[in-house]
Amino acid sequence: QVQLMESGGGSVQAGESLRLSCAAASGYTFKMRALAWFRQGPGQEREGVALIDADGSTRYTDSVKGRFTISRDNTLNTLYLQMNSLKPEDSAMYYCAADFLPRRLWLGQGDYWGQGTQVTVSS
Repeated sequence: QVQLMESGGGSVQAGESLRLSCAAASGYTFKMRALAWFRQGPGQEREGVALIDADGSTRYTDSVKGRFTISRDNTLNTLYLQMNSLKPEDSAMYYCAADFLPRRLWLGQGDYWGQGTQVTVSS
């Protein structure tokens, strides 16, 4: 059972920054997989936040463009999400996910998911 583990969440004020990390368990490689961050707020559907393909190409949901940056380090098997200028509406549980197929991953159908890390932004 592959394990993905998120970290870096917390409670911040609006305008502040956080960096989320997602590490894979030993024996699992990110190298050929698309990786993504999703989030789900209370009473809301899960939404894709950012995706980075195996070739490094990225996509973002409109609400975070210019504020969030997704990156990956294949040698460390770690995925990152740098979140700047945070807003209260960014508050949610953030999940990382991985899949060989970026399209399937962006649709929320990735093979592997983490347990989530909570981000709370107060005004």
